Amino acid sequence: MSSQQSQGKREMPAGEVVRLTELVNYQEGAVVSRTLLNRGTGTVTLFAFDEGQGLSEHTAPFDALAHLLEGKAEIVVSGKPLLPNAGEAVLMPANQPHSLKALTKFKMLLTMIRS
Repeated sequence: MSSQQSQGKREMPAGEVVRLTELVNYQEGAVVSRTLLNRGTGTVTLFAFDEGQGLSEHTAPFDALAHLLEGKAEIVVSGKPLLPNAGEAVLMPANQPHSLKALTKFKMLLTMIRS
């Protein structure tokens, strides 16, 4: 059994070129996510946020890197508002409060490192 099969069929296909923005679709009034990799050392998750949607302030026990693929967002880290655009990234440090809000529809790749 391949690693992809053992980890779940919704993961990103191995050994293939993929267009990340096509692996998850926008849904009206919602935040949609798809886990591309889920390993003991971390996860890579693709998100699509409809305009005005977001994630309320929370903390995570691990560093998380948000890489915007398209659109615009507001990411607040420890009370500091940041306005990344497509092609830009924000590191949200472990145990620091952060939140996200879609200023336009946006897609992001979230990489969480468990160490």
